[in-house]
Amino acid sequence: MAAEATPAFFEVAVEAALLLVAGLCVLCTYRVVAGPTIPDRVVAVDAIATNVVAIAVLFALLTGRGLFVNVGLVLAIIGFIATVTVAKFVIEGDIIE
Repeated sequence: MAAEATPAFFEVAVEAALLLVAGLCVLCTYRVVAGPTIPDRVVAVDAIATNVVAIAVLFALLTGRGLFVNVGLVLAIIGFIATVTVAKFVIEGDIIE
């Protein structure tokens, strides 16, 4: 009986995690719009990128498709490069010297 309840519990847990991460994205979006300083906005955009990666991985767990894990990895790489680029722009004022 416990083996039958496990997939249902797993689905509910993953769906709850998806809702939680989506809510965190909304809160981070507020920080991007209302953030008092540029570094606050950069950190919020980085947090949104991390949350989108988490959403992709959770969706992969929910659907059983490994493609979304690869999508999450690509999004993580793009988010890292974007964060480093924006941080360099904020600190130095120029991206390419």
